[in-house]
Amino acid sequence: MKTYTKAELDEILKLHKLWLEDNGKGARANLRWANLRSADLRSADLSSADLSSADLRSADLSSANLRWANLRWANLSSANLSLANLRWANLSSANL
Repeated sequence: MKTYTKAELDEILKLHKLWLEDNGKGARANLRWANLRSADLRSADLSSADLSSADLRSADLSSANLRWANLRWANLSSANLSLANLRWANLSSANL
């Protein structure tokens, strides 16, 4: 499981935003098997991101955009999902 520094995570989110705006630029966020335990992801745009099998325990995802995100097998126990957009997210086998 990969752990990211705040700077690395900020760069991933920046590139993901560029990819969402014009997928010829930037890169889709690949946070598969990421250790994001207790991460501050408030208001993050993670739509269409791959968060499969990620450890998001106690992460703050309030107001995050997770539309179409792959959260299959992700651990979201004790995560703050208030006002998060989970429309069309893949939550198969996720731990909520």
